[in-house]
Amino acid sequence: MSGVQEQARALGDPTRHAIFRHVVQSSSPISVGELTDRFELNHNAVRQHLAKLVAAGLVLEERAAPSGRGRPRFLYSVDPAAESRWGVTGPYERLSLLLTEVIRSRETPVEIGRRAGRRDAADHPQGDPSAALMAVTARGGFEPTLQQRGSDVEVLLHSCPFVNVALADPDIVCELHHGIAIGVAEHVGGMTIDGLDRHDPRRAPCRLRAHLVDHDDR
Repeated sequence: MSGVQEQARALGDPTRHAIFRHVVQSSSPISVGELTDRFELNHNAVRQHLAKLVAAGLVLEERAAPSGRGRPRFLYSVDPAAESRWGVTGPYERLSLLLTEVIRSRETPVEIGRRAGRRDAADHPQGDPSAALMAVTARGGFEPTLQQRGSDVEVLLHSCPFVNVALADPDIVCELHHGIAIGVAEHVGGMTIDGLDRHDPRRAPCRLRAHLVDHDDR
């Protein structure tokens, strides 16, 4: 069975399709408990639906950071590689839209990215800029990890969904995503983006550098 056929089969169940749409529309990764409350199903039924969506390459599963006793929760978000035919704007389609805006507006890639970053962060609560930046870069398919020492923040981008075009024209593609990070920080507040250290993503992760700031310091 092809990937598209497997995805179509996974979405053929109305409840599973509704769960998928809810995950797509969520501004941040969502837990089994949240889906249980939303759809009034038991935990096992929700887990079974999510397992099929994960197996079909439509949804990603990750462990939440430990907090208190007990095992960390699993969180679910749309797979950035999900086909746009299922109502999801894939990474390359989104990049195409941003590049079109660069050409049409004649603004810099950073400025276009800043606006996109503010839109991406619109549903994230203020007060946790590191979490917002991680969520936005994860949804973009960059597989980020966070390193934080005091007020200094680094987000390592371990995967680049645009590796070929980024290597061909980093001054546009990379600076678009640099701008997105700036826009996220501006919208959420409490963080300043210091720069993006660009590398060949096939050999080393690119690195977003930032620092946390008090409102009085901005």
